[in-house]
Amino acid sequence: MSTTLTDASATASTPQTPRRTYLVKTLGCQMNVHDSEHMAGMLEEAGYVAASPEQAAAEDADVIVINTCAVRENAADKLYGNLGRLAGTKRSRPGGMQIAVGGCLAQKDRSGIVERAPWVDVVFGTHNLDVLPALLERARHNAAAQVEIEESLKVFPSTLPTRRESAYAGWVSISVGCNNTCTFCIVPHLRGKERDRRPGDVLAEVEALVATGAIEVTLLGQNVNSYGVGFGDRGAFAKLLRAVGAVDGLERVRFTSPHPAAFTDDVIAAMAATPTVMPQLHMPLQSGSDRVLRAMRRSYRAERFLGILDRVRDAIPHAAITSDIIVGFPGETEEDFAATLEVVEASRFASAFTFQYSPRPGTPAADLPDQLPKAVVQERYERLVALQERISLEENQAQVGRRVEVLVSHGDGRKDAETRRLSGRAPDNRLVHLALPDGWAQPPRPGDMVTVDVTQAAPHHLVADSGALGGTFEVRSTRASQAWQARRAGDDAHAHGDGCGTAPAGPVSLGIPVLATR
Repeated sequence: MSTTLTDASATASTPQTPRRTYLVKTLGCQMNVHDSEHMAGMLEEAGYVAASPEQAAAEDADVIVINTCAVRENAADKLYGNLGRLAGTKRSRPGGMQIAVGGCLAQKDRSGIVERAPWVDVVFGTHNLDVLPALLERARHNAAAQVEIEESLKVFPSTLPTRRESAYAGWVSISVGCNNTCTFCIVPHLRGKERDRRPGDVLAEVEALVATGAIEVTLLGQNVNSYGVGFGDRGAFAKLLRAVGAVDGLERVRFTSPHPAAFTDDVIAAMAATPTVMPQLHMPLQSGSDRVLRAMRRSYRAERFLGILDRVRDAIPHAAITSDIIVGFPGETEEDFAATLEVVEASRFASAFTFQYSPRPGTPAADLPDQLPKAVVQERYERLVALQERISLEENQAQVGRRVEVLVSHGDGRKDAETRRLSGRAPDNRLVHLALPDGWAQPPRPGDMVTVDVTQAAPHHLVADSGALGGTFEVRSTRASQAWQARRAGDDAHAHGDGCGTAPAGPVSLGIPVLATR
């Protein structure tokens, strides 16, 4: 589908009118979060300004973009719940507002979204993020909903303007799409076949991020360790890890997600040999039953999976390994589920995202016989969660007494004000809540590194109160915290107006999902 689009940059504001505000709401995975950063960047380049925190909380912006997920069973419920709530807000605004829907569910449902929610102004897909500002302007001009879905990627998202959520850490896509054929997954249908970026382009983006103050990057791909197949180098991901890890000024490198079938020892060697690659690995298991793995078209078996974990831990003894697990896949027997519990027990995951299988229309598994009753799936799910909760607690209790360097973050600790603590991430990505020493005048800023001793453990976090107890508390200020401070100062200045009648503005709310085991 090809259409000549008007330039929206001149229409979001004029010298006589206020700049229009926007809010991006994200439902879904890290890929969606990063796509939302591109959406925010394009809107700002077109003259829009981020809604203030107060406007965001009230969902009171001139443009609200919902970036959708189609992987979970309740994805549609979440979208239409949001849209139903926004319908009343839109009616109550005398100047009107616009609602746009993008992402995986938009790619899947297309014009059906407008048919079900006719107050939506724009629907766009995963392959054409770049048209969002022009579609908004066209919808205003024509006073009619605009639906534009491309069947294949037209513009690589990483080339688009980006309004990054964090000043100290950033996502960097190394590929888009997926070549796997897992029977439960709709992602390849919605994101397309895998397309790899050239290594030089990835490195250039990392270097640009570091130049703005970031000290941590996470390399993103639906299957990062198959990176390079598209340009004929099966060892490209290990080489990329080493190259990114060597970028001057970068302190932490992470990646997500690999596939066990394609995970090779050269990646383990690169992780172990590159100090900036963090001792953390997310390795999706999905099931511990070989029979179920075969039905899922997951081209590895439990023995291979456990062997990978053994080799990682041999090379990186303190690595924290996390996973994804699906319960109740069609035809799963009690024996199959018992095999999953055995593999989980043996794997000793630091944490796991656990899911009840739900049929996704358009996937082969949705048409399989022997779909399990909800009550059976629920009971198994609860047993799995209880097991993983125990293991997570035991693994975290083993961290008590360890000295860790925590990258202070913004927004990870929802109870920080109540508990008088700061929060951040240890090198292995465990969430750490840390207390300030008594009388500490200037709290560390997001982006600072704080060395503390772990004093307590819970299944989903560590507590490091060593500073408050008179023990270790060492702060290392970084370029990243200076960048965070500069951005906050810029947002504060922007919030007081820019001479164009701008409404108060703050960072775009991306709704990043909270990591949990359930």
